[in-house]
Amino acid sequence: MIALTACSVRPTNHSLIWSQLPPLPDALGVAGPFAGVSGGVLLVGGGANFPGQMPWEGGKKVWHDEVYALADAKSSWKLVGKLPHPLAYGVSITTPAGLICIGGSDADRHYGEVFRLGFANGVFSVQPLASLPTPLANAAGAMVGETIYIAGGSEKPGELSALNQCFALDLARTNPVWQTVPACPGKARILPVAAAGENGFYLFGGAALEPTNGKIARVYLQDAWRYESGQGWQRLADLPKPCVAGPTPAPEVDESFLLIGGDDGSHAGFQPLEKHPGFATEMLAYSVNTGRWRTNGTVPAPRATLPTVFWQNRFVMPSGEMRPGVRSPEIWTLSATGCP
Repeated sequence: MIALTACSVRPTNHSLIWSQLPPLPDALGVAGPFAGVSGGVLLVGGGANFPGQMPWEGGKKVWHDEVYALADAKSSWKLVGKLPHPLAYGVSITTPAGLICIGGSDADRHYGEVFRLGFANGVFSVQPLASLPTPLANAAGAMVGETIYIAGGSEKPGELSALNQCFALDLARTNPVWQTVPACPGKARILPVAAAGENGFYLFGGAALEPTNGKIARVYLQDAWRYESGQGWQRLADLPKPCVAGPTPAPEVDESFLLIGGDDGSHAGFQPLEKHPGFATEMLAYSVNTGRWRTNGTVPAPRATLPTVFWQNRFVMPSGEMRPGVRSPEIWTLSATGCP
């Protein structure tokens, strides 16, 4: 079992415990950062925010390259290095060798580059890895065994079209390169939620980009899928409601994947944006054993467009969006009674 799913609690009557870590040094917080673990230390880097005016005031989004490290829950964040350039909205995968950052975007373009961030004995490092076959941002990914799977996303800025491709990188191979695997049979999508299980790679929700009233708009999706190598894709029970840009990969607790926050589409097109009520507070849980969905309580601080990291026996959700255009520096964590 990989790091993200290292804590699986049984039976299903344990309590979920919400808490906070020290907030990011950036007082505004960021959307779409990279986050993971290297050398036992939590790393958060990159992301984007609006440091001047808000978007409804004509503000300009700014991408960042700073990488911060947190040694433990009682420490303070330290600036330890920088990404190769400002970057956000990529995929984060924690491996035993460090945090792998995949794709992403800046103000001008999407990227296919892949690199590993390391932090050992106080030394920060960046190691280039094999690039994706195509530029990609707003995708989702997870690692099954030693293979990373990436699905969804888009090649260019602007939310004009989505990709329906799936790529795999087998880290067990010598000099691994990305392979194209069968595409998900569902609609092309951006901002889905991924998950890794013992029996495959899971993909939940996201948003299709389709013509609506003469322009391209998000279509909020409720379908769920599982991919197994050699077996292909299987459609699972639909989500009770859409989930777009939820924290990903989905944490696994009690052999259930948790969809926490994200945009359920209930406030799509809300105006005025500065009074947007925020994202979904209801948590969904998908049981791997029964194949059924259930509601699983509420989220005290729902966020969108952020990664999850399993670190020091808790699932960490760093920063992210509170509502469109508004980020938070808060670092929320979720743990379950029964985790060692």
